[in-house]
Amino acid sequence: MTEGGLVTYAVDGGVAHLGLNRPGVANTFDLPTAQAFAEAVRRAGADQDVRAVLVTGAGPRFCAGGDVASFVAADDRAAYLHELALELDVALQALAALPKPVVAAVQGAVAGAGLALMLSCDVIVAAEGTKFVFAYPGIGLTPDCGVSYLLPRAVGQQRALGFALSGRPITAEVALDWGLVTEVAADAAARATEVVAGLAAGPAVALGQARRLLRAGWELDRAATGAEEARTISASVSGPEATELIARFVAR
Repeated sequence: MTEGGLVTYAVDGGVAHLGLNRPGVANTFDLPTAQAFAEAVRRAGADQDVRAVLVTGAGPRFCAGGDVASFVAADDRAAYLHELALELDVALQALAALPKPVVAAVQGAVAGAGLALMLSCDVIVAAEGTKFVFAYPGIGLTPDCGVSYLLPRAVGQQRALGFALSGRPITAEVALDWGLVTEVAADAAARATEVVAGLAAGPAVALGQARRLLRAGWELDRAATGAEEARTISASVSGPEATELIARFVAR
């Protein structure tokens, strides 16, 4: 277990808990936090005992994106922000590529690169009262960390454009209606913990491969998708998980 750092990491019951731990600055990412998050993702991916992942943010707000104060203080703002955006983007791509289901519990506020973090997860449980904000134009900046890729795919191009250009936040209920989050709960952390425990107890290999295929489908044409599905299902059928579950199914 890693406690007290910029990003906490613990494994319990087959679930890796990755927690942003900068509540005083709304869990924003500076360069050390991005690096710590990348390492936590790497650990979760490499640990064979981890069957599912839960991403959380400490305190009242899930993640408000990049730490503006950190790049204002940099000697070369452009170079620092370029490095930070690339470092965090690589970490989020790694999170999205994990062959394990990923759940996020979000609360308070999700803004800027926090949207990319959230959308790199598969099941998103939002607390009642959560606000979602595009945020970048408010400080004269543009999207990073894949937001311009992920957001239109989650809610559609016109909704994404309206959300991005208006600057207005949306509520958890609107986010649910748009498909930006999976569900809204009074206690997002408790509900997300319940969801991720169920995933970890289920056919984790099949679930992880399903999330990989669904995410990869944006990059592949129809023929390539079918070919990759055929390769994956044929590789799965002789594995221990499928062998046990198929035998159980046939015996019913």
